[in-house]
Amino acid sequence: MSTEDRESAIGDDETVMIAAFEGWNDAGSAASGALDHLAHTWGSEQHLAIDPEDYHDFQVSRPTITRLPSGDRVVSWPGTVVSTTTGPWPSERGLSLVRGIEPSMRWRSFCAEVLDAAEDLGVTTLVTCGALLLDVPHTRPLPTFITSEDADARERYALEASDYEGPTGIVGVLGHEAQLRGITVLSVWVGVPHYIAHPPSPKATATLLGSLERLLGLPIDLGELPDESEAWQRGADELTDEDEEIAAHVQQLESLMDETSLPEASGDAIAAEFEQFLRRRGDGGPKRTD
Repeated sequence: MSTEDRESAIGDDETVMIAAFEGWNDAGSAASGALDHLAHTWGSEQHLAIDPEDYHDFQVSRPTITRLPSGDRVVSWPGTVVSTTTGPWPSERGLSLVRGIEPSMRWRSFCAEVLDAAEDLGVTTLVTCGALLLDVPHTRPLPTFITSEDADARERYALEASDYEGPTGIVGVLGHEAQLRGITVLSVWVGVPHYIAHPPSPKATATLLGSLERLLGLPIDLGELPDESEAWQRGADELTDEDEEIAAHVQQLESLMDETSLPEASGDAIAAEFEQFLRRRGDGGPKRTD
């Protein structure tokens, strides 16, 4: 996605919904972790809880029992929550979050409930988030992919269409159904090293949040994620030091990535990182004069 103009970020006139689900679309829990981080950082409030009874096999996604400080035991059922937040918006632009677990059944009915809520909230743009396992080394920046099937969106945000064909998860179906309703859909994915896929994956979560920050054109406080990412990377380094086979594989991945990377950072990449730094510090972004 280009950072050369303001059209690379979603406009203030758009009402945005961001969605992520645990399960097949969520390697290392990176995407659901990003939604949890946004909900916590931006103080979201529940708008709708979708009844899980019709959509989940509870032998697959089991409920959990927890004990409250009062001593009472509570059963928490797997499901999906639609919440709203103002975020750090410079205007009254709306934002909603959809965080749940991939349903076991009745996906079309499930998507209809989510999108009915989206229409009630006036959503014009849906951003679906996912994470997938890739042959990438943990020692390098993790790759992200932003695509859209909407021709106008591709032109406006300098995106490409996805060339993927094959089995899909709930985010793929939700995005397809949203597009049929006239909602602009953007898909954001992050790659997680396949040899350390066990959650959590704070580096992948932080990388995905960085893409959302550029897409929204607004700061996202990463909190403790940078420290957690460093700890995660140290753990991955220790793993490779202890296993010669994994170490050799990582070296091979590093060589392949270095061979296909540009010899130096592009001006667009440098500008994007600098703008993110200034937004997080509260100084706004560089002022364009052209």
